[in-house]
Amino acid sequence: MKQINLGNTSLLVPQVALGCMRMSDMSIKDAAKVIETSLENDINFFDHADIYGSGQAEMLFGQTIKEMKLDREKITIQSKCGIRDGFYDFSKEHILKSVDGILERLDIDYLDVLALHRPDTLMEPEEIAEAFDLLLSSGKVRNFGVSNHRPMQIQLIETYLNQKLVVNQLQFGLKHAGMIAQGMNQNMENEAGIDRDDSVLEYSRLNNMTIQAWSPYQYGYFDGVFLGNEQFSELNSVINEMAKKYNVTDTGIATAWINRHPAKIQTIIGTMNPKRISEVAKASEISLTREDWYTLYKASGYQLL
Repeated sequence: MKQINLGNTSLLVPQVALGCMRMSDMSIKDAAKVIETSLENDINFFDHADIYGSGQAEMLFGQTIKEMKLDREKITIQSKCGIRDGFYDFSKEHILKSVDGILERLDIDYLDVLALHRPDTLMEPEEIAEAFDLLLSSGKVRNFGVSNHRPMQIQLIETYLNQKLVVNQLQFGLKHAGMIAQGMNQNMENEAGIDRDDSVLEYSRLNNMTIQAWSPYQYGYFDGVFLGNEQFSELNSVINEMAKKYNVTDTGIATAWINRHPAKIQTIIGTMNPKRISEVAKASEISLTREDWYTLYKASGYQLL
């Protein structure tokens, strides 16, 4: 498994992480198999959020790693907070309360990363800074990040912080490649040239901020998976050809396409299928050629001018 530095830190993490949103309804036995398979494939980074299963995903994960007697120092745990029932909340009080709840459910002493989940337009950056300082000094959180934030929102927060934000979770994959398409259609009067991402890809590279790609195999607004979907026959045909060429699965090719980008994006996979976890891990070792990368890009519906 390829390792990358998380943001501007010295923390080395696998380029593939396991998202635990779908873990909430599993048994401890099945969850243990998922975690065990992940670790066997050097995937020791686990992504959570306090809203996943209304906290049940964190609780089950915590119970499972305790039963497995895992060494806490050998796994990296990230969680997110800020989404409440019908609104967003980045207040100091809510952030601190959320972290206490996350740690209690996970039954651990600290988070390696805490990310703010979705932008809160009513945020007071000074309050965020105060909360982060308290969390860092108390040892409850070691690093901080955001999810789905634009560059200027990140700059606004960081203006008041004593820490650098190390991650930004963004939806990205072969059917969500707008941040790439916009950059390659700059100044063009076409759909791809519409700026929806505010150069967040280049901003992240310039500021040593790790992009974490969530829902990498989805299309539309949670409309489903594009892999094996007849609606995307041309794309899947190319993916399947690549899979044979590189001796991996279609999921592996879709992951390798993300990992090939020099921005060193970390792909968060959400599967709870041990076999698929192993398939993705195998693909992390391959590097697509430039020609193959662009062939997949065009097959997914984007144009080169």
